[in-house]
Amino acid sequence: MSCSEIQNYMNFVLPLVLDSGKELLTVEEINPEIKGGNIWDVVTIYDRKIEQILIEKIKEEYPEHKFIGEEESADKNTISQLTSLPTWIIDPIDGTANFVKRMPLTCISVGLTINKEQVLGIVYNPYAKELFTAIRGQGAYLNGKKITTSGLTEMNKSIFNYEISLGVKNLQLRNLYMSRLQGLITKVSGIRSYGCAALGLCYVACGRVDVYQCDGLYPWDAAAGTLIVTEAGGFVTDSSAVRLGKEFDLMQPNFLAASTKQLGDQYIAIEKMVDQEVTSKPQANFIPSNCKLITEKTQ
Repeated sequence: MSCSEIQNYMNFVLPLVLDSGKELLTVEEINPEIKGGNIWDVVTIYDRKIEQILIEKIKEEYPEHKFIGEEESADKNTISQLTSLPTWIIDPIDGTANFVKRMPLTCISVGLTINKEQVLGIVYNPYAKELFTAIRGQGAYLNGKKITTSGLTEMNKSIFNYEISLGVKNLQLRNLYMSRLQGLITKVSGIRSYGCAALGLCYVACGRVDVYQCDGLYPWDAAAGTLIVTEAGGFVTDSSAVRLGKEFDLMQPNFLAASTKQLGDQYIAIEKMVDQEVTSKPQANFIPSNCKLITEKTQ
């Protein structure tokens, strides 16, 4: 697939994403629904509406393309397998809980894979009028201006965005988060938690934070943002208990995204040590792998 073809995909989809952002700005009344009886897992008519519009319009233009969307996956109660065909991976509203509370930390996230490789990413926060984009090999951009990570290598100066929301509903994840946080908290400059995976990744890409970590996510949470980070010069690795520090897997997207590999490796070294200490304890209730249900939503 040539760069010009991927650019054509970007040129077609980008206006659709921007129009979807305008739709969000017109919302006056939000009536969230609880998915699967789980109070932490909400969806709105706007999640469904935006995803449906994006998929329908892309299908009209590219009928051979495939899709992995948050709401269509929830409806099927399964995530489609990633194939070599061009596949659009869509989160119509990332940070739905923020959206429901009218916090302007929410966005539309669209990623494209070809031959199972991430090649295009779009993250748009209409409230802040911030558009993050990337095409593999061409860098990352915020509102058309090239961005890079902070380039920080010193852990004691780093701002760490640690997404711990999933600990509310999953005891094993809670234990994982809390044990690692205890090992990290005295070694960093500050800690944040924004409740929006795609924006968290983009904030690493543009240098607002230095490291972002979350476990227990889904492909649509990370498909655009992880590419934007790497195109901005950052480092992305697996953060799960089983594959900590190994190559990032989009279809099991536990991740640690850092401004530099040197900085990311420092975090991983501490987490490995903490994980070993926890798992060596008798009857340790510790997450063994990337365990989750499709009906659970991260944000």
